[in-house]
Amino acid sequence: MPPSARDRILTKLRGAPKCDIQPRPDLPPLVELSFTQEEMIGRFSESLAALTGVVYRVKDQKSALEKLEEIIRAEGLKKLMASTDNVVGPLDLPAWGRKKGVEILTPRDFESRESFKDAVFQVAEAGITGADFAIAETGTIALIHDQDQPRLVSLAPILHIAFVPLARMVPTYEHATRAAFGKKDRLPSQFTFITGPSQTGDIQGTPFKGMHGPRRTIVILIG
Repeated sequence: MPPSARDRILTKLRGAPKCDIQPRPDLPPLVELSFTQEEMIGRFSESLAALTGVVYRVKDQKSALEKLEEIIRAEGLKKLMASTDNVVGPLDLPAWGRKKGVEILTPRDFESRESFKDAVFQVAEAGITGADFAIAETGTIALIHDQDQPRLVSLAPILHIAFVPLARMVPTYEHATRAAFGKKDRLPSQFTFITGPSQTGDIQGTPFKGMHGPRRTIVILIG
């Protein structure tokens, strides 16, 4: 019986000359790994600004709320949606908003997912969230999603405002992913990286910003 095509191919492969593969040289260490915190903040701010994002730095939560009020007044915002994650939740933004004459809703205000979706897409003029990480090398914020950090709050409204404690600043993506996935008892089902407004292009390669998701991103660094 003549050999099959499979046998002929395997015979050729076994008879092929051995390749002398040289080991790759070690990569030089990333400069970001040696950054001080101030250098990380500078790189993060420059990188996000280059992609039309805006970064403000404030010293504490009180100053963060003052900056938020300033943004709300400047943008003429009346209705916002806020997450209840461990950065934004303790600020009790719905009560704060009532004092300022602004309606701030949270996903907990809605009895069904459909009513929440309608509000976050059709009513909310901005979404307010915390962030789990700020990545210095690219000006990226990273959000781990759960019931207190619904994905749509950061993706559906036309403006996204993120509160980020400086303690959550890391040099590289690897630091963020290791921290997020290192705990086997809390693996996130969804992990979003946001680097400024969304960007896409048409069939001719013409770029567009904000075609999907927020058209503007504002980050308030706290600390």
